Amino acid sequence: MPSSFRGLPPLVWNLFAGSIINRLGYLVTPFLVFLLADRGITGSDISFVLGALGAGHLLGPAVGGLLADRIGRRPTMLIGLIGSAVAQGALFLAPGVWTMAASALLLSTAGATVPPAAFAMLADAVDTGWRQKAYALFNWGVNIGTAVAGVLGGFLAAHGYWLLFAVDAGSALVYAAVVATRLREPARTAPAKTAGLGYGVVLRDRLLLLLLPLLGIQLFVYSLTEVALPLAVRDSGLSPAVYGALAAVNAVLVVALQPFVTARLSGLPQLPVQAAGSALIAGGVALTGLADSVTGYVVSVVVWSLGELAVAGIAASLVADLAPADARGRYQGAFSWTWGLARFSALTLGVAVYTGVGPGVLWWGALVAGLLAAAATLTLRTRIMVRTEHALAA
Repeated sequence: MPSSFRGLPPLVWNLFAGSIINRLGYLVTPFLVFLLADRGITGSDISFVLGALGAGHLLGPAVGGLLADRIGRRPTMLIGLIGSAVAQGALFLAPGVWTMAASALLLSTAGATVPPAAFAMLADAVDTGWRQKAYALFNWGVNIGTAVAGVLGGFLAAHGYWLLFAVDAGSALVYAAVVATRLREPARTAPAKTAGLGYGVVLRDRLLLLLLPLLGIQLFVYSLTEVALPLAVRDSGLSPAVYGALAAVNAVLVVALQPFVTARLSGLPQLPVQAAGSALIAGGVALTGLADSVTGYVVSVVVWSLGELAVAGIAASLVADLAPADARGRYQGAFSWTWGLARFSALTLGVAVYTGVGPGVLWWGALVAGLLAAAATLTLRTRIMVRTEHALAA
């Protein structure tokens, strides 16, 4: 057990193990374009299916957060995981574009219902001072699973796309078994102070409504590493293998260094660390605009990877600290929705700016936006500290 995570309760470690298992099954999405082309689906039809996949990442968090507060964390996670497994089978067997789009929407929606419930469960089980470590551990598990999946996906795809679907569905069902047998619904003893069970409680929280857009901008800048970086590598005349190697550099750094960085930074004030890490991410992303060789791209990846290490777990922890005990699912649903919107915006707006206006505008615009958002986040520090201290006193 990494010493930086000692003291966390068993529930957190079970969710950590589940996050690794679940992320090992993140194989179909990266290869979906190749599968669609293999089935003769091209052009606008591919965009239609991918758009449905992206839409689910906006719908799922809202549903997941609502269900987590209404029916409980475990039932919501089980619905999402079993639904994901079913959707994998439906997507593989879908006979046409419309059925594939519907299956893709179901797949992403079901999968996106799980994180708000899992994050709310972590907040229920861990006190304020330990939440950053708990969320950082969860994030570490995601990165471990992603690193292994990156290697496993290419091998399995070469032997048949059906293997990707089988592993994805199987991993979701194994994670569901972990949830059903190893996790207990944490007791939520706080009195119900929230009026209703909708998202009105979130929309009335002015501090959260200031924080989420700033986090969204930072997440948008980070999402460019998945969306626009491959375009830059291609336009530099480098092969897809180079992008794969860059992804491996990021994975190795995060998997190897996360426990040590968390141990060093977890005792520091969260917002300054979040701002500094976000500034590093923005700087690393901007360096992509200067890179024209493998070395240049590696330097940029190292810079934004260090920023990623610094901010791990902080944003979710901040949102959890602001949430009333009876609305943690909806608060995490709002945060996950912000994450989904940031990634969707990177896929649409980011690519449109890169291809239509020019790469330079995207890279330097991301730098300015990222730095301004990081600086603006710091202005909320006093209000967040007062709110958190008041919640602890209550």
